[in-house]
Amino acid sequence: MAIESVIFDIDGLLIDSEPLWTEAAAEVFKEYNFSITEKQYLTSTGLRTKEFVDWWFSYFNIDAQEAPIAEQKIINTVLRKIEQSGNTLPGVHYILNLFHDKGLKIGLATSSPQELIDLVLAKTGIAPYISATASARFLPYGKPHPQVYLDCAEKLGTAPTSCLCFEDSFNGMISAKAARMKCVVVPHHAQLKEERWGAADLKLSSLQNFGELHFGLLSV
Repeated sequence: MAIESVIFDIDGLLIDSEPLWTEAAAEVFKEYNFSITEKQYLTSTGLRTKEFVDWWFSYFNIDAQEAPIAEQKIINTVLRKIEQSGNTLPGVHYILNLFHDKGLKIGLATSSPQELIDLVLAKTGIAPYISATASARFLPYGKPHPQVYLDCAEKLGTAPTSCLCFEDSFNGMISAKAARMKCVVVPHHAQLKEERWGAADLKLSSLQNFGELHFGLLSV
């Protein structure tokens, strides 16, 4: 089917917030006397903050009753850090203009809370491009479950099979593919050569590298 809408993840794809999430988690986890390695962090990229915290609290045998407190602390810290130092990633305005000029509807689907969506829209100046947003924070299941992408497609008024998604995480890619959408992945440079990205329809090193040829191939 022809592509009618394009849906983007946010963290690590539109704004350089992944290091800020890492910093925030490290600061909060330090209060509970444990830390995780970069490799460990990458295994949980794309999960909602609640699931991320629950996972590591269980792993390190931290009282589960403390998890909601830690979750909110991490979110509040990330929002502050994005406000202070978050930067739009290369190619964002280029690719949004590309799809806008084609008359396609554009949405955002993220595991992050609505407060982060609103902050990123304001900070990056991309709000005029965006027709719909969806957050998985309060859904029964987050990514890699497809619901957040299905919700965004419904808000855009587009069949899932007519949506093209852009993701940077493995869980996000699985979410998009489970929703029966085409998916372009732009992984973290340290993960770029991993074979698991073979499930995507296209892999790029930057949003700047997406062009008319790619769009034509994905529209078949």
